[in-house]
Amino acid sequence: MNNNKEITIYDVAKELGISPSTVSRGLKDHPHIKKETIIKIKAVAMEMGYQHNKFASNLRQKNTYTIGVVVPKLNSYFMATVISGMEKITNQHGYGLIISQSLESEKQEISCVSTLFNSRVDGLMVSLAYDTKNLDHFNSLLNKNIPVVFFDRVSECNGCMNVVIDNYKAGYEATSHLIEQGCQRIVHLGGNLMRNVYNDRFLGYKKALADKGILFDQKLVIIGDLSEHAGTLAARKIMKMNPKPDGIFTSNDTSAVAIIVELENGGVKIPDEIAVVGFNNEPISRIVKPNLSTIEYPASEIGEIAATSLINKIKASVSDSVSTIVLKHKLIIRKSSDKLKQHKHQE
Repeated sequence: MNNNKEITIYDVAKELGISPSTVSRGLKDHPHIKKETIIKIKAVAMEMGYQHNKFASNLRQKNTYTIGVVVPKLNSYFMATVISGMEKITNQHGYGLIISQSLESEKQEISCVSTLFNSRVDGLMVSLAYDTKNLDHFNSLLNKNIPVVFFDRVSECNGCMNVVIDNYKAGYEATSHLIEQGCQRIVHLGGNLMRNVYNDRFLGYKKALADKGILFDQKLVIIGDLSEHAGTLAARKIMKMNPKPDGIFTSNDTSAVAIIVELENGGVKIPDEIAVVGFNNEPISRIVKPNLSTIEYPASEIGEIAATSLINKIKASVSDSVSTIVLKHKLIIRKSSDKLKQHKHQE
């Protein structure tokens, strides 16, 4: 038999000398088909290499039971945990996930969305790329009533849903904590301020300074891609500052850990000379010495709620009136910011 030929239920029926409809019902364990016939049908189908064409079947039902996910990058603990939360929910509801990366590029994001649209996904979950300026590329889905849920990096979008934490409040709390520890010159290492997560954390940082009567100094704000390399470069820049800062609030743990390592290699004592707070509560924050103070970001819960919201929108005949879901975060104080030596582990 030609191995390249697509085996159909008609081929299985011909082999068994029965009708195609009997084969079809037998493969679905139909109660009107005898058990021994079902066993025989499945055995011959497997032997012949028959594969159920779920895609064609689903198209007849006007859905594919697949959901698209577009993330900036897959190589982070945070994003892997978000996707794990999504899969937990989609598996429960019989949906498959098609995951793609924008690689922090708006151009690549547009390509990902187009590919997923052409793959006929039933819905889409998106965390926006670093440089995405507008959302026009989502119109093809929205015009066909294919629901879109943004998570983490979101934007205002008519008819879409956003799942976030209160990044403004989190930035405010992280900065306030450093001020309460006696810090007066606090550096903020942030990401592209076009993205809500980084802009809101920066605005929270500014507001905390203002509320405590500390003048905002633009020279203490460093913007980068928040990679390990960006953290190392920021630390080198900080060591050259005169006067030196006494606190650092950075928008993720990866850069915070790189900063701690580089500063300590340069002879700076953490937290005695410079206190550090990160963001995300990734496993590395508990491994680095001193342990990193950070903001706990409920990644798994974000994934679960984004997926649940999307499936509800797919199944609902009316659109959901809720446009934004805000999840709780928590400031976790560890030794990297404990200048006053009154360390209370708050996990």
